Amino acid sequence: MSDNVVNLINKGLEKLYGESLKQLEALITATGLPVYKDPKSGALLWVDVREMRLRFTLSVNKIAKFIDGLREGKLMYTVCKRCGSKYFPPQADCPKCKTSDMEWREVSPVGELITWTVINVKPASFSHHSDYIVGIVKMPDGFNITAWIEADPKTLKPGMKMRLVVDRRPGENYITYWFRPA
Repeated sequence: MSDNVVNLINKGLEKLYGESLKQLEALITATGLPVYKDPKSGALLWVDVREMRLRFTLSVNKIAKFIDGLREGKLMYTVCKRCGSKYFPPQADCPKCKTSDMEWREVSPVGELITWTVINVKPASFSHHSDYIVGIVKMPDGFNITAWIEADPKTLKPGMKMRLVVDRRPGENYITYWFRPA
């Protein structure tokens, strides 16, 4: 992710949380506690006053072929050579038979849309995106993939063909995958 996008996300988070923190401060000043009554359920809710941001660094050595595939514009999955189980996201070790004897294969480019939803209320780290669609696509390889869908949601129908795209995500400039109607 480029520094520019990271900076934009951080500025957006500060703006997003700034108003909430002001409201929290006013609540504590007025009541002495960071507690309020939920208007829908009437339940008392505690609002933590500590901010926690997490950034993960994970080793991907065992699935380096997945990363290499993305760089080459391919999406890869694994198949256990012993029991034949297929895994997407790929697994370095088969959870069923506990072997590390895995074969790498490329995901077929066209699948079938099972379901989808439009994300209107976004996590803070995606707040710079307009509303987006996340769907589940059944792949002919024998597994489902959950990913963003680039389409007008009014045109989507269960069972329609979806084409896999592996490219740089617009606005973030890193390589990932999504679907669009085939």
